Amino acid sequence: MPTTNRERPMQYACDHVHLRSRDALRAAAFYVETFGAREVKRVGSDPVQRVVLDLGGLTVFIEQAPAETTPAGPTPCLGIEHIGLRVADIEAAMADLTGRGVKVRTGITERGPGLRIAFVEGPDGALIEILERSSA
Repeated sequence: MPTTNRERPMQYACDHVHLRSRDALRAAAFYVETFGAREVKRVGSDPVQRVVLDLGGLTVFIEQAPAETTPAGPTPCLGIEHIGLRVADIEAAMADLTGRGVKVRTGITERGPGLRIAFVEGPDGALIEILERSSA
């Protein structure tokens, strides 16, 4: 990835860490019992789709992964799936990143009221979600 000496006008803040597990409830229990995380909510039921935790101020999403993951699938990994970086202006952030030669995996999409996301690729194919949350 190209680097420049210019100042970075965009401000990025960690929004969440997204994990994938074949047993999201058991994984969540581990973080609660071991590190004192607090369960914030569950999405879906039987089976749960996602457990959201607060781990010392860090939001952790634990997504239920299918029994089989394949390298060619859209989300082939277990463990850390991506990190989410919050910005105030997603259009400006994406323009800045593409101007720096960062590979875009998915452009800006609406994911619900007040949430817009895009994915870029970091070193070794790591996924980085860029997101804008508004009060809408």
